[in-house]
Amino acid sequence: MEKIARDIVHTMQHDYAGGQDKKGWDFPQALIQGADQRTREEFVHSVRDYLLDFNDHHIQFIDTSIHKEAKKDPGFRVRRYQDHLIVTDILGDTSLEKGMSIYSLGGHSVTELLKIHQRLLHESQAERENWLPILLRYSYGKTIDKEGAQKSFTYQLVERSNAQPSYTLKPVSEETLLLTFSDFSNPDAIMTLVLEHQEQFTQAKNWIIDVRNNGGGSDSSFYPLMPFLMPEEGVELRGPEDRMLYHCTEANAERALRDLSRDLEQVEDPDARLFLEMYQEQWSRHRGKGFVEFNFDAFLPDTFIKGTEYPKSVVVLIDVECASSGESFVELCKKSSKVTVIGRSTLGVNDYTNLVSQEWDEGYVLHYPSSKLARVDDGLGMTGKGIEPHVYIPWTPEHVDVDVDLNKALERLENN
Repeated sequence: MEKIARDIVHTMQHDYAGGQDKKGWDFPQALIQGADQRTREEFVHSVRDYLLDFNDHHIQFIDTSIHKEAKKDPGFRVRRYQDHLIVTDILGDTSLEKGMSIYSLGGHSVTELLKIHQRLLHESQAERENWLPILLRYSYGKTIDKEGAQKSFTYQLVERSNAQPSYTLKPVSEETLLLTFSDFSNPDAIMTLVLEHQEQFTQAKNWIIDVRNNGGGSDSSFYPLMPFLMPEEGVELRGPEDRMLYHCTEANAERALRDLSRDLEQVEDPDARLFLEMYQEQWSRHRGKGFVEFNFDAFLPDTFIKGTEYPKSVVVLIDVECASSGESFVELCKKSSKVTVIGRSTLGVNDYTNLVSQEWDEGYVLHYPSSKLARVDDGLGMTGKGIEPHVYIPWTPEHVDVDVDLNKALERLENN
């Protein structure tokens, strides 16, 4: 275990794209000392605690040998509102119901839990906090109703079912289409959606695009949507603020090339394959050279994109669970004069991106970013802030029963 711990520290300090920016943030000795005496579960916990020092949601450490450990789930989700946790979703067998207000977990009030788990939460606003890792640590709590009556409840962790990707289109009014993308992981499926609904796409006056829960994937997946979202006169999508630097260490190049080879075995769309092959060529060309700006001119010789007449207006719905490629999509949408972004700021993970994986025969995998946006060096990063909407809608318990964001989008389009 100690050798793996030292490998992790070396990777985070030398290969992770934020290693130099965050020099001195981590405390490796706490991870390395006594590593050989820890159980497998204790070791995983210590690694994840160490990685919290880097304040990067993209970093993940997985124990592939403990399948159930990676899929534990409390069966419900919550969001904090003031000093209560509001149940927002029910995913399994539980006595809880949507809209319930949780007053305490494990005998601790929500206010106490905020102090106990401040390293895990690490957010400045209640609506941005992720309480899932905390729910996993307890098995009982108390709810409180509007009259102040408290009721105890218990819950057991169950195996988490894999969420299926969802790319849907449906009319929500005579003039408006609602497109929902759970992620951008499948370029073939998204291209199929565009081709199968070409007539609707080109005739609908308004679009609403819901990426509130978009967990990311590949930027190449949303390229087919871009012309529809831009004004007819066109927009330059790549500005100097968008420069990305790839940390081309030998280790990063080896891991990136391995992962790209795996991706190419699964992707059929010609444009997506061309992008991945260009990506391969750049990693091979620059391996061992440190931070380098990749040249994709052969794939994107002109990033000035002319738009279409329809849709006339587009609203993009966002929230804190919109991350990675979902955020890249939102940033590009904000360059268009016919797009309005509504909701709450995204997660803010794109300062450091393009994950590569370090793997060990013992069954451990470390995912970490291999690139960073150049604007981070100018103090213009998004960590802890995300991408802000044009129209901010605070999250309240009303969101549990009513799609406040969607209603606001429809209202805005009708007024236009």
